[in-house]
Amino acid sequence: MKKIINNPNEVVEEMLQGMVLGHPEYLKRVEGFEVVVRKDSPKKGKVGLVSGGGSGHEPSHGGYVGEGMLDGAVAGEVFTSPTPGQVFEAIKAVDGEAGVLLIIKNYTGDVMNFEMAKELAEAEGIDVDFIIVDDDVAVENSTYTVGRRGIAGTVFVHKITGAAAEKGLELAEVKRVGEKVIKNLRSMGMSLTPCIVPAAGKPSFEIGEDEMEMGLGIHGEPGTHKETIKSADEITDHMLERILKDMEVKGDEEVAVMINGLGGTPLMELYIINREVHKKLEEISIPVYKTWVGNFMTSLEMAGASISILKLDEELKELLDAKADTPAFRQL
Repeated sequence: MKKIINNPNEVVEEMLQGMVLGHPEYLKRVEGFEVVVRKDSPKKGKVGLVSGGGSGHEPSHGGYVGEGMLDGAVAGEVFTSPTPGQVFEAIKAVDGEAGVLLIIKNYTGDVMNFEMAKELAEAEGIDVDFIIVDDDVAVENSTYTVGRRGIAGTVFVHKITGAAAEKGLELAEVKRVGEKVIKNLRSMGMSLTPCIVPAAGKPSFEIGEDEMEMGLGIHGEPGTHKETIKSADEITDHMLERILKDMEVKGDEEVAVMINGLGGTPLMELYIINREVHKKLEEISIPVYKTWVGNFMTSLEMAGASISILKLDEELKELLDAKADTPAFRQL
């Protein structure tokens, strides 16, 4: 195992220390917990947004803490759900007396622990609600989930609900907007290589030199199948076909596109995928309103990519365009 780390058991703590030191104008630490929040938290009268999960997906989730996106992010150990106590501390730290919305990716441990934290917070008189992101069309009832997994499309949820909260909408309305995003969002990923969890010290799964895994999850969970590596256009066409088969998009409806790298994929290759996505959508008269290409939700050093498609209406377009300023995302 070759990694630039010190103690494998201290990677999350040392990462968070470095994150706050690197972005002091955006972030502050909740002392004693693996939690970062906005420098100006809590913002009185504003709905607070908290997300998080296992570490190893950087810049998710701490990179999206800031104006127009999240108010707090909770970092579990690598690929491990944060504890209810950690999430509870994040809720308290961002509560501006307008309620807190939890954005949870659909993994069994995350859902259970965030819901337990919600109960703890409500016992303290904090109004808390949640939404569950399940954008992955590849598999259902996987190793980590009941139902579909939440993957990179979650960043669209962070952006749009963040804009809604920044606009001053009440908790029920911010939740409504988040649920609208989830309803109109689909994603699928693939991988060429495994990744190595620092504490394990070995690859998370095996894959042949000439193989790829379609539908792989962001923790290295199995996808739909392994097959011989194909061209970029063939890989892209397969994922996009699966996504569009699962969502109803009419020819004149606009979409937002996210091409997400899993950590070890050059931008060159992500742009090649993006080229084919735009070409195919143009062929079926689906206009692309906005495109994001980059590493938004990674899986350590895994080589691979995912495609997310979000169907838009005027409300979602306005919120997608709204100002955001965070360590990993700036839209001014």
